[in-house]
Amino acid sequence: MAKRPTKIDRLREMGMLNPQPERVRAPWFEVAGFFDANDLLQVKYEMLRHARQDGVTKAEAAELFGVSRPTFYQAEAAFEQAGLAGLLPRPRGPKSAHKLTPEVMSLIHDLHREGAPIQARALAQVVQQRLGVMVHPRSIERALARKKKR
Repeated sequence: MAKRPTKIDRLREMGMLNPQPERVRAPWFEVAGFFDANDLLQVKYEMLRHARQDGVTKAEAAELFGVSRPTFYQAEAAFEQAGLAGLLPRPRGPKSAHKLTPEVMSLIHDLHREGAPIQARALAQVVQQRLGVMVHPRSIERALARKKKR
């Protein structure tokens, strides 16, 4: 029988597990109950609420909740921009094939014949030689597969 995931497992999976829950010193997090120092979303929200509603300085709130001042300011900006959703983790890294500009894709399409096997490694070398752009062969394969789907 499969083990049922714990709250810690779910927080880790969502990227919301506080890496240093022991640094949270707010008294209401020390008592077992509603507040959980492992829940990074809850910690950040309570930190912002404490600074705004209870009149402590941002530096004091950051220290009490075990985060740096830059982390406080990032959380504050994200919350002001997007509300609670702004405190959720966002995927890191590029959001698209940013190196595959129209110029690069035009060259790839010119070199690749429809129906022929994809020689992505060779295409990547030509792109680097002609345009000076390093593109991973797998990125080329995915771009050609996307084109084929359309």
